[in-house]
Amino acid sequence: MSEHDYEALGLVAGLEIHQQLDTASKLFCDCPTALRDPDEAVRTFTRYLHPTRSELGEIDEAALEESKVDREFEYLAYDTTCLVEEDDEPPHRLDAEALEVALEIAQLLDMTPVDQAHVMRKIVIDGSNTSGFQRTSLIARDGIIETQAGLVSIDDLMLEEESAQRVAETDTGTRYSLDRLGIPLVEIGTGPDIRSPEQAREAAEYIGMLLRSTGAVKRGLGTIRQDVNVSIADGARVELKGVQRLDDIDDIVRLEVERQTSLLAIADALDERDAAVGEPVDVSEVFAETESGVVAGALDRGGVVKAVPLRGFDGLVGREIQPDRRLGTELSDHAKRHGAGGIFHTDELPAYGVSAEEVEALHRVLDAVDEDAVAFVAADPETATEAVDAVVRRARDAMAGVPEETRGANEDGTSRYLRPLPGAARMYPETDVPPVDLDVSEVEIPELLVDKVDRYVDEFDLDPDLAGQVAYSPRMPLFEAAVARGVDPNLAARTVESTVTKLRRDDVPVDRVTDEQFREVFELVADGEIAQEGVPKLLRALATDPGLSAVEAAEQEGLGSAEAEAIREIVIDVIDRNAEQVEAEGMGAFSGLMGECMAELRGKAEGEVVSDILREEIGKRT
Repeated sequence: MSEHDYEALGLVAGLEIHQQLDTASKLFCDCPTALRDPDEAVRTFTRYLHPTRSELGEIDEAALEESKVDREFEYLAYDTTCLVEEDDEPPHRLDAEALEVALEIAQLLDMTPVDQAHVMRKIVIDGSNTSGFQRTSLIARDGIIETQAGLVSIDDLMLEEESAQRVAETDTGTRYSLDRLGIPLVEIGTGPDIRSPEQAREAAEYIGMLLRSTGAVKRGLGTIRQDVNVSIADGARVELKGVQRLDDIDDIVRLEVERQTSLLAIADALDERDAAVGEPVDVSEVFAETESGVVAGALDRGGVVKAVPLRGFDGLVGREIQPDRRLGTELSDHAKRHGAGGIFHTDELPAYGVSAEEVEALHRVLDAVDEDAVAFVAADPETATEAVDAVVRRARDAMAGVPEETRGANEDGTSRYLRPLPGAARMYPETDVPPVDLDVSEVEIPELLVDKVDRYVDEFDLDPDLAGQVAYSPRMPLFEAAVARGVDPNLAARTVESTVTKLRRDDVPVDRVTDEQFREVFELVADGEIAQEGVPKLLRALATDPGLSAVEAAEQEGLGSAEAEAIREIVIDVIDRNAEQVEAEGMGAFSGLMGECMAELRGKAEGEVVSDILREEIGKRT
């Protein structure tokens, strides 16, 4: 894929960043925000959802299309699930802790909070919320951040409830887990000020840094998601949802530009050919003796084959618009939304058991010529009809260029069709939650992580790389607590980063060591109860048996601090065993003997103490 001149193409992009907050309770109830294993569910219940009209009598187009897919939604409930989560009880007031964190974030983004936070309902009928809508509240507006390519405005900051987590697709619909539903979430929307893929990534990374600076956001895959709005001058605004990693944003933008320019080129070619999309026709008879397993299977189950002639589309349905994705893939995405497994099209046939004779017969039945393509769907009658109608609509959109739509981000940076862009009709007031007056007078602005890195270097003399690792680490509070307790900053930093990483690489389940156990380890070091050399061994013991306290693990491993005279006895014994080497090399034997001494002491003594005694005793003999 070649790099484009984004300025010449008129690239305009904006971000919507969704970040879960690490609060004690959910946004509209007192349930915990910890995720659960689906196997822990104690019961299930089902719902069917349908769109409703707004206060002006309008129905949102995206919700309407979603409702055309007949699905049952099953929900996994836990011993912590409450009636609010099940939509059997009105929501409670906005969570105060979540509001405070949201206001901190607003201050970091230089935003102006609204006077009152009013909760709105946003229609969502994909099953991800038991109520059929998501509750959201505007908290602040008109912020700004700076990137190397220029300023990027922050239009709004919303506080809203997280959706339920999709667990599985079932024969009748979708299964969701209610553990995630209701976790407080901030949504930060930038203005359409981004002009390159690189600027999009830089803006997202900076906002992510600000969010982590609060120390009150959840960490890990799935806790932060980015939606990217992208358009070019002759294209259309497309919302790309669900970008999981900040590192992927520039690729997402780059590949969407590629897709839109390719679709525009296809539209120009279709215009030159005077292309047209015909009406669907039942062509089941063509495949009466087919060897295609997919087609034959559908017909054997009482299904049909519905085909549509795409006049002037020959060679264009199979044209690549993104890596491993073609116009035919776009048509297939729309068919799949209505239950079809996909489509066949003549740009890729004969293949998949469809013979050349069947392709010729298709052309005859549909009165298609060499410049035409044919797309068809094999499924039950209702699914085949709805799916091929969706193919017709998307093919007609291809003649116009780039359709406005919402797309899902794939892991490889490409995207797939999800639904039309939502409209204003999906939002209306939530009458069960009272408004809240906002006051930022007592909101403390946290130290930015970039500033924290500089402070660690200047104040604690940490290596800049190590300082960065610690500042951005979830264990940063442990580091700061250890230093405040009197532990050497470099030891504390190496412990929470380098030591933990090395143990993990050695397959030690160090993630089982709790924050409280880390604090106990640092207490022992600060009080001189164990030597710093014994910390890795102590952490290994705690990871192996997480039921132990640090004191118990230290006793088990024999890591109590050795007294000076006991250390001297071990050093003298090591020298006596290596007397000939000491006599021959003098102080040159120090390095080898130091390692042997530390092995004998097994982490019970500080290296500096052992070093001083060893030098002293070698000096006595030379």
